[in-house]
Amino acid sequence: MAANQPPRKDLDVLTAGTPRSTIIAEFGQPLSSRLVGHNRVDLFSFTQGYSKEARAGRAFAHGTMDLATGGVWEIAGTPAEAVFSGKKLSYEVTYDNSNKVIRVSRLSP
Repeated sequence: MAANQPPRKDLDVLTAGTPRSTIIAEFGQPLSSRLVGHNRVDLFSFTQGYSKEARAGRAFAHGTMDLATGGVWEIAGTPAEAVFSGKKLSYEVTYDNSNKVIRVSRLSP
């Protein structure tokens, strides 16, 4: 399960002046997109995951514990991975008429 956790998204792209195409490349297609006046507003929702190194390290640790305990580790390891499956984040991103970010609002805690 650790190796299949969602990858880490680069939240640094959520800054004023970033092109909409860069935002979509990082987070995928928005859940919704609408025009408010002359500005496009996109809603993104995704699971903030873990770096490739963290996922590989966790997978290695779980594999090692499985071998060391003859598989008994799965009793504790599987629920632990379910808990550490990433954090759900939602953002509303507003762009100017040239599709550059002018405002970012985090919608989830």
